[in-house]
Amino acid sequence: MNKKYKWGILAPGKMSAKFTNGLKLLDNVEFYAVGSRDLTRAKLFAEEFGFKKFYGSYEDLVNDSEVDVIYIASPHSHHFEHTLMCLKNKKAVLCEKAFALNSTEVKAMISEAEKQKVFLMEALWTPFQPIYRKTKEILLEGEPGKVLHLNARFSFQAPYNPADRKFNLDLGGGSLLDIGIYPVIDALYFIGVPSEVIAKASFTETGSEDSISIIFGYDNGHMATLYSSFRTAGGIGCDILCENGNLFFSRGRDMSQRLTVALNDKENMKYSLLPDGMGYQFEATEVMKCLDEGKLQSDVVPHSFSLNLMNTLDRIRKAAGIVYTGRD
Repeated sequence: MNKKYKWGILAPGKMSAKFTNGLKLLDNVEFYAVGSRDLTRAKLFAEEFGFKKFYGSYEDLVNDSEVDVIYIASPHSHHFEHTLMCLKNKKAVLCEKAFALNSTEVKAMISEAEKQKVFLMEALWTPFQPIYRKTKEILLEGEPGKVLHLNARFSFQAPYNPADRKFNLDLGGGSLLDIGIYPVIDALYFIGVPSEVIAKASFTETGSEDSISIIFGYDNGHMATLYSSFRTAGGIGCDILCENGNLFFSRGRDMSQRLTVALNDKENMKYSLLPDGMGYQFEATEVMKCLDEGKLQSDVVPHSFSLNLMNTLDRIRKAAGIVYTGRD
């Protein structure tokens, strides 16, 4: 029987609540501890979800010798600091996207994980989802032929509030790291790292971008067009245009997933799924599987993928003129 792992939650909030609901579905999880800068907030979260302990600081959580693995859901701007703190205390880490604010920070995080010989993974939702993996399987089988173009988007309308995390540059605000990261993941996952990056953004009064359009060029002639925005209700989806037909997948805000395979001269094939736990349990399952096997990184989301992702996001920010003062 596999080990039961004691999980800690660093920064309880909406994202941590979603993730913890996914953890409920797994029988090798022990809801152990919650850490927040606000003791009352930690206590309320612990009581709601059944965690045994709660702390009024992140340091106290990390210093608890019983904690096996920590899920980090603080703002992007703090991922670097909090991940290093966990790794230096020999805690396995599952850190929310975006992994950090830039590739320099990601390199340091990976280096620390290797130095400490501790597991580290970026909490990327999409690569673990059944529909996403089905799409990859169909492409690898070869019937659609080569991928020629990818068009991906993630947009919804968010009321402008300069204090909100989404628009606060000090917290890594802007649509790119919050939701634009998903179309970028699509392109890297299905086509690869681009040779050319073109980007144009629109900016709010805080200096954060609220919409961005991106073009990826590849040496083999393939292209990708990507879009994210807090201004338009464009939804979430990806169109993969191939030599012998197309694949279209999308998801709702409830994490429902749909895939249509439209191959030339064939009847369309359709797949749909609404995963229990909104699909967050798949990430946790991967973490504990890797820990059971003594691995320090995941084969699904290896350190190299996270580094390629952040390198690409850095290139996009440079092309669009997005700057995090003091962190670039």
